[in-house]
Amino acid sequence: MNLPRPEMLSTIDHIGVAVEDIDAALSLYRDTLQMPLIHRETVEAQGVDAALLDIGGSHIELLQPLGPDTTVGKFLARRGSGLHHVAYRVPDIVRALSTLNAAGLRLIDERPRTGIRGSQVAFIHPSSTGGVLTEIVQP
Repeated sequence: MNLPRPEMLSTIDHIGVAVEDIDAALSLYRDTLQMPLIHRETVEAQGVDAALLDIGGSHIELLQPLGPDTTVGKFLARRGSGLHHVAYRVPDIVRALSTLNAAGLRLIDERPRTGIRGSQVAFIHPSSTGGVLTEIVQP
């Protein structure tokens, strides 16, 4: 399999963490661990209440499902709270998706969709990435 060029992924954008109660999680990450909360938003299209906290040049994204039938709701029912995905920043998401598809990776999203703060996002199936749900993000 041909791997994508390394310069396509510029940095880790965020680590997604699935949580049952976003306010309790904020108490830990913001108050105890002292990570600044920089944005909070309900992303109806993805079925989550999301919060971004700063850590270095990246973020922790807390994800509370809006219901049990959402992707994150189903994840929590199967696995419980914890690491949900790793997201990498890309300069051109359409080009990145084309490159990843050509490399033989299984894409969940063949086209970008809108994520938190209006970013363009797409997911790569964990079966293609060593069991880790992978997101690419164009801010």
